[in-house]
Amino acid sequence: MPQTSLFSSPGSKEEIEEGSVLAPRFGPDGLMTCVATDASTGEVLMVAHMNQDALRRTIETGEAWYWSRSRCELWHKGATSGQIQTVVEMRVDCDQDALWLKVRVAGDGGCCHTGRRSCFYRVVTGDSEPSLVHS
Repeated sequence: MPQTSLFSSPGSKEEIEEGSVLAPRFGPDGLMTCVATDASTGEVLMVAHMNQDALRRTIETGEAWYWSRSRCELWHKGATSGQIQTVVEMRVDCDQDALWLKVRVAGDGGCCHTGRRSCFYRVVTGDSEPSLVHS
């Protein structure tokens, strides 16, 4: 996934942490983690990944775009399901290597490919033998 940079190069630690320039730090695979939450309730909906093109398109369109690691392709969330994620707010973490999107979800309001609202529908329980319980 070789790409030319669409964003500013990271500067000093102080510029990255306190500056006003978006200089995202993508990993060696060209991706950064992105958490999407419901803009109204704060519920965590999903965790996905973005490359430079997905981030650029998200900023330009106001709708969430991701990089599908399983399909190795750019993915406009909701393009086929109708569950378009409209970005209400985008935040970057302190060292600019992770994103948080607060979104409104169209369609049936779901987010997970299993048909559920959130990808986080199971609770890990137990001590010596962890198991999963549907919430």
